[in-house]
Amino acid sequence: MRTYVVTGAASGIGATTAEMIASRGDRVIGVDLNESDVVADLSTPEGRKEAVRKTLEKAQGTAIDAVIAAAGISAPKALTVAVNYFGVTQFLEGLAPAMAKANAPRAVVVSSMASVQQNSPKLVDAMLDGDESTALAIGAQLEAAGPREGYLNYPSSKRALSRWVRRECIMPRWAGAGIPLNAVAPGTVITNMTRSMLATEEGRAMVDSNVPMPLNYHSEASAIAKLLLWLTSEENTHVTGQTIHCDGGAEVTLRGENIWS
Repeated sequence: MRTYVVTGAASGIGATTAEMIASRGDRVIGVDLNESDVVADLSTPEGRKEAVRKTLEKAQGTAIDAVIAAAGISAPKALTVAVNYFGVTQFLEGLAPAMAKANAPRAVVVSSMASVQQNSPKLVDAMLDGDESTALAIGAQLEAAGPREGYLNYPSSKRALSRWVRRECIMPRWAGAGIPLNAVAPGTVITNMTRSMLATEEGRAMVDSNVPMPLNYHSEASAIAKLLLWLTSEENTHVTGQTIHCDGGAEVTLRGENIWS
């Protein structure tokens, strides 16, 4: 039996993933703001430290075999930067030493196809520099400028997260400890967060213009969960540093084949 830690386990992709893990007979330690095994706020440095501490307590000395970081928000606010980037990276870094003790440790984060959308390069750079105060200040400026500019917090956070995965995966903390580190980038997923938007023709048109999905259209959360579980399984021995787009062809539609230059 493997022990999985899943952030964002109380809803959406995280909840579906946690349920799938449990149905397979493995152990799940869920982390979320409420209604989870570990209740903690990943938007603050103190909350992340508390989340790591409580998770290790819940593990009760057993190895943590895999971490699936699915917690995230898409609000046009600086808070999105705190949760989506720092809440993911610092939590994973905090658990890395415990994961290194497992026989086949694995880690994966939930990015987004929005990582290839327009973003704020200054904000992305601040996140990758680990400068949370500057990143939040830039995010707050975008938020104050209105919803359109504020939305840049979301693709910027996901761009930085995917770049962090690529940068960090080959480091001693991850590859050196035998831990594949990857990201999954969903397109439009049918969850409680998106159902109201997708319920109207106008809402669907707006979503589909930004996230065109020619293969099988909008996905259920289970499609993402299955990929997350393979990436964190013992079967995955050599895939690392990748952002795998599980988006029905949205990224390909928007970017085409010229991504190698």
